[in-house]
Amino acid sequence: MIDIKLIKRDLLTKYGLFFWLLVLIRAFFNSVIPLTDKTEARYGEVARLMVETGDWIVPQIDYGIHFWAKPPLSTWLSALAVTLMDDDEFTFRLPYLLIAIIIALLMGRYAVQKKINFFIPGIILFTLPEFFLHCGVISTDLMLSFSLALAMLGFWECINTDKKSLWGYLFFVGIGLGLLSKGPIIGVLAIPPIFIWLLRFRVSPKRVFQLPWLLGIFIVLIISLPWYYLIEKNSPGFIDYFIVGEHFLRFLDSSWTGDKYGFPKQQPLGIIWLFLVAGSLPWSFIIIRKIKGKINTIWNDQWQLFLWLWILWTPLFFTFSKSLIHTYTLPVMIPISLIIINQWNSFKKEKTNLIISLSLPVILFGAYFIEPTRQAIRKSTDKYMVQKSIDQEKPLYALLFKSYSSQFYSKGKIKVLTPIELENMVKNKKKFSIIIQNRHKSRVSQNIIEKLNPQIIRKNDGLYTIN
Repeated sequence: MIDIKLIKRDLLTKYGLFFWLLVLIRAFFNSVIPLTDKTEARYGEVARLMVETGDWIVPQIDYGIHFWAKPPLSTWLSALAVTLMDDDEFTFRLPYLLIAIIIALLMGRYAVQKKINFFIPGIILFTLPEFFLHCGVISTDLMLSFSLALAMLGFWECINTDKKSLWGYLFFVGIGLGLLSKGPIIGVLAIPPIFIWLLRFRVSPKRVFQLPWLLGIFIVLIISLPWYYLIEKNSPGFIDYFIVGEHFLRFLDSSWTGDKYGFPKQQPLGIIWLFLVAGSLPWSFIIIRKIKGKINTIWNDQWQLFLWLWILWTPLFFTFSKSLIHTYTLPVMIPISLIIINQWNSFKKEKTNLIISLSLPVILFGAYFIEPTRQAIRKSTDKYMVQKSIDQEKPLYALLFKSYSSQFYSKGKIKVLTPIELENMVKNKKKFSIIIQNRHKSRVSQNIIEKLNPQIIRKNDGLYTIN
């Protein structure tokens, strides 16, 4: 597991100090960058509503409107953090940073086996762009990655010992947590690479049965089944939408239009491979160069093939799906780090690429303080328009559409108006603030538009007041 003695031993080394510097940089971003639309603000609002309404069974996207898109494990973590601490951005994101640290520390044992510093796997992990991004994003993907890592590493460690161990139970804990973090996809991502590996090395059934199957299946059911039962009871129709729609039709039927909560994600076939390479730059380029001429070695090495199957299966599975985003590659960042660790003596000779990799988080830290970065951040959230409205002590509305970030930062107080309702409020000389998207301005008479006082104007929308 995580060896505290090894952490203490390497804590004050240059690698240990640099790892914690990366953690601090990510923590800084977690505290200063607002929740952005659409995805992160949406999950933040779901967690905020969970705390406010006290309903921890049926997640909600708005008051009285259920959120069936994902199981609640990630939402529970954010909601619990807010319940115990504050309700700022840092607190909502804190569980994901802690999980990222746990993953990094869990991988330290594989560095020690190679007689290298305990914190090097964590440094590699935190310098992979896709992983560094998700250390501070409210989403389900990091918990899925953590669950998959528990399952894969639990299986590997258990099957390579002479007796049953705690690792075997972690395999089933990982499956159970995966069902609560993103659903049955945990089985789709974990079981095929394990099965292929078992066939390749003709692993005997005796070794497979070193896993505690009976108790393990019970653990999976205890972790996941109660919530699935309760949500179907409290919100009928969830199983049909989530299992059939989100897990089959979404990926197998490109014409499926049943997504209630997301946005169109029609991508070119095979784009997942580009996401994978880009999300692990520049390490991915080094890996591609290093494996040339070594396919036979990998094929005959149990540990290396296990890691490569873990890496390749996820993008292979999503190759023929058009409905995906770059975050689907996040689960393979962990085995990518382990591949690098396994060949560290060779990788560490790549001085230029190493410097680029290790510099990326530091460069991002510096980039935050330049004005173009600040402007890009301000454009991605309605936080500042909501704050302006609060400072002016006026009720806040949105014309026809309210963003997730406006819901989150107004603590659910923002209301949607129709053009007719807006005209009536102006005629009745009500004082209020309103967010209007430019595409909706044509729905309002020019006479009303002229009475709106602009407060914040952006490319696609703006905040206006009526005094």
